[in-house]
Amino acid sequence: MVTLRALALDDAPALTRIYSGASIRHTTGRPLTLDQAHEKIRTALARAAETPRAQWSWGILHETEVIGLIALRRRTPSMGTISYILRDDTWGNGYATHAAHQVVTAAFTTAGLNRLEAMHHPDNPASGRVLVKAGFTRIGTADRDTETGPVPYELYALESDSNGIPPIDR
Repeated sequence: MVTLRALALDDAPALTRIYSGASIRHTTGRPLTLDQAHEKIRTALARAAETPRAQWSWGILHETEVIGLIALRRRTPSMGTISYILRDDTWGNGYATHAAHQVVTAAFTTAGLNRLEAMHHPDNPASGRVLVKAGFTRIGTADRDTETGPVPYELYALESDSNGIPPIDR
């Protein structure tokens, strides 16, 4: 369905398309310029080389086309967060759910985490459905500061079992 791969500098034009239009409605609200896309990729590549590694960023590919971005960030030695964004013309096809499943597996195996958290804007319930399908449970809200004041984002969590196996793989 979809595959994940490390970002490359050649992905910058695809990132400008992903970070535009309806896709950014519940993020910054500002499109990503080509220079900003290059910087985002350079930062992701530099973070991939860090030891210990605190962040992983992958392009979400449908066939050979980059249609989104998904990231895993280590927040503590055992807890991380995931975030994702898809190009708006690819919504509703299960791509984000499939990518989230892959990142959950990587988080609990390769990264050695035992808890993941994620959140979404309250006006973006489709993102919550992605998280639930990926095994997350809604645990409450967390206020995020925005340009218009605090917004209560929906907060989700997922924990591995004692063997590091996520619930989706049991």
